[in-house]
Amino acid sequence: MTHFFDELTRSLPSVGQGIAVTLLATALSAAVALIVAFGFGLMTRSPRLLLRGPARFTVEFFRGTSLYVQLFWLFFALPVLGFRLEPMACAVVAFGLNFGAYGSEVVRGAIDAVPRAQWEASLALGMSPRKRMTRVVLPQAWVQMIPPFGNLLVQLLKATPLLSLITIADLTFEMDQLRSLTGSTAQAYLAILVIYYAIAAGINSFMKAAESAAKTRLGQDAGGS
Repeated sequence: MTHFFDELTRSLPSVGQGIAVTLLATALSAAVALIVAFGFGLMTRSPRLLLRGPARFTVEFFRGTSLYVQLFWLFFALPVLGFRLEPMACAVVAFGLNFGAYGSEVVRGAIDAVPRAQWEASLALGMSPRKRMTRVVLPQAWVQMIPPFGNLLVQLLKATPLLSLITIADLTFEMDQLRSLTGSTAQAYLAILVIYYAIAAGINSFMKAAESAAKTRLGQDAGGS
């Protein structure tokens, strides 16, 4: 065990770089997933079949197929068709589409959960559909979205070990290199568990703070109105 920790100390720069890559992939994928979630979440509520139908099919496709296969298809199969993406771009697109598809259901459900009286009141005030959505519905729905979005963000973080399968030197890759060097399998994977748990705990704390801030803001807006 002493040998493992000695090597871990010497490998801290590369391990730190692996953590940075993991955090970068998580952040970029989360940004893409958020855009996809709102885009498809709103489209699946559209009264127009030409918007709602393809959006629903896309959401169900990415929810119903394996992230592992989606990632490998982008990395290995897409170049056969003449399109090549960098490994990080493949990861961000795959994670963004997959988790964005799940997030779209969060968006749709939260919007549908806004009390009907709020819709009717904004309609009575003569608000346009866009203003009604941005000024009345989304601020209330957003508070309900934050907890499930937080869960999805942690799930996204836990999916990042797949990065090492497409040549990205993330945290799992760097720690696996250390495991191979030292032969200390139990210690290496225990270290990975502890690091991922610490990052996930940080994400949970941030999302709880964001939820509290959103509730406070919503209460102030309601009081002011």
